Amino acid sequence: MPLREQIESLAARPDGNFAGNFTAADRALFDEFKSALNRGEVRAAERNASGEWLVHSWVKQGLLLGFRMGALTDMSEGNTFKFFDKDTYPARPTKIGDNVRIVPGGSTIRDGAYVAPGVVCMPPMFVNAGAYVDEGTMIDSHALVGSCAQIGKRVHISAAAQIGGVLEPIGAVPVIIEDDVLVGGSCGVYEGAIVRERAVLASGTILTGSTPVYDLVRGEIYQRKAGAPLEIPAGAVVVPGSRVVQTEPGRNWGLSLYAAIIVKYRDEKTDTAVQLEEYLR
Repeated sequence: MPLREQIESLAARPDGNFAGNFTAADRALFDEFKSALNRGEVRAAERNASGEWLVHSWVKQGLLLGFRMGALTDMSEGNTFKFFDKDTYPARPTKIGDNVRIVPGGSTIRDGAYVAPGVVCMPPMFVNAGAYVDEGTMIDSHALVGSCAQIGKRVHISAAAQIGGVLEPIGAVPVIIEDDVLVGGSCGVYEGAIVRERAVLASGTILTGSTPVYDLVRGEIYQRKAGAPLEIPAGAVVVPGSRVVQTEPGRNWGLSLYAAIIVKYRDEKTDTAVQLEEYLR
């Protein structure tokens, strides 16, 4: 039976709510599934030939199974570095042959995440279970890659940036950052937003399901629609901005709300400005 069908069957079992209700064979199946995640052979979402991102709900089911069957265990190192987590999700074992550069200083990649060769991890950073990080990406200090987030090739996730995940609901598209995107410092991308290839998010840009994005170049406003996530167009350069509150009290008080603004599309000048990161890899 294919791995997908086995995971779906196990996830649907009504008695599988507590760790003690799973057998050794169940745990072996989950370990096989997690190993496939670690190798990048299965992932929570994938892009088809037309550019549409499709969710693999069964992968999310498998990740949630890990929390259901896991038992809280002591994973402490010595007497001073204490932490306790489900035994199904320890830190992912890594070795020099993985060709992932992990600079000393307190970074963690959780088991069940794929981190491709050539990825650079600056301390401290965290990659959660179910995430997929493709080749040549740099994850800078104090950055988070959330559960099921899909990160493309040669992405730069700058210091203190937060890339949300979306593990639940099962069918929801996770946060997706496509190839060659620059995510500036202290940015936040959440609620299944999709940032298309070569886009640039200036420092402090926040993207959520409710964030309106004003495109000054094309004269359009992008928002999440029913059944579809917020999308940032390919090559867009996005900066944080504001919009005037239109209600009478808002106008009287001089209030404004956050908005993201596309001020241009990527050009040679933009490429030169972000080129320095290549020398850091």
